[in-house]
Amino acid sequence: MDARILGISELVEVPSVAVVVDVMRAFTVAAWAFGQGAEKIVLAGSLDEVLALKARRPDWVALKDGPPAPGFDIVNSPGMLRSVHLGGRTVVQKTTAGTVGALAVKEANLVLCAGFVVAEATARLLRTRGSDGAGAGVTFVVTGEDGQAEEDLACAQYIARRTVDAGADATGFLRRAADSRAATELTEGVRQGAHPDDVALCLELDRFPFAMVAALEDSLMVLRPYAVPVGSTGAVGPGAGAGEPGLADTEVDDAGPVR
Repeated sequence: MDARILGISELVEVPSVAVVVDVMRAFTVAAWAFGQGAEKIVLAGSLDEVLALKARRPDWVALKDGPPAPGFDIVNSPGMLRSVHLGGRTVVQKTTAGTVGALAVKEANLVLCAGFVVAEATARLLRTRGSDGAGAGVTFVVTGEDGQAEEDLACAQYIARRTVDAGADATGFLRRAADSRAATELTEGVRQGAHPDDVALCLELDRFPFAMVAALEDSLMVLRPYAVPVGSTGAVGPGAGAGEPGLADTEVDDAGPVR
């Protein structure tokens, strides 16, 4: 697999396949939202957009970075989100880095959003795509700290390795993430809107069995869970909608399995 790892500011052309990585905490939170039953996540470009969408659809769940704020229902913390029931709901998410990265590659043929909690499913989807002859070039977009976030770099490198070597060990990559600046700031309470368990939850390898695929739907960038069974060769891409092979349009319970 031909893999490139870039920061958001380094994107000078639209990649064919993009894996957008935000370990602490946007895409760990997104995975937990699906684990808590959310149907889809709209990735918003600004807080004003979140509030505008919420005003039009009061049943949608507004999520932001940092401390709680008027008009928002939840914050970007997996530790807090795990106690929220989201069965069938739509979440609108805006974060400092993760959602920005996904929107930066919204025109790509395939956009995956990832963290350690969905690492193996993401790698398996990329392996499936490669076995289908769909091409091997993948751009990993490291969103944190202007492309220098150690936890995101470690996760991107692990998924890239796992894509070509299903036996690759995660220990060293997880250690790097645990020692990262983001992990330290979350542990020490520097970042607002955090839960004491956030770092541990962000480093819970393969907590969920699905990958997360984002695609434009009626001008909105929408993220959905996508289950790739072992050995599956189901189609993947913006055209793969509900009912296509591999799409996790079924309920996901708190323990993670798609049923």
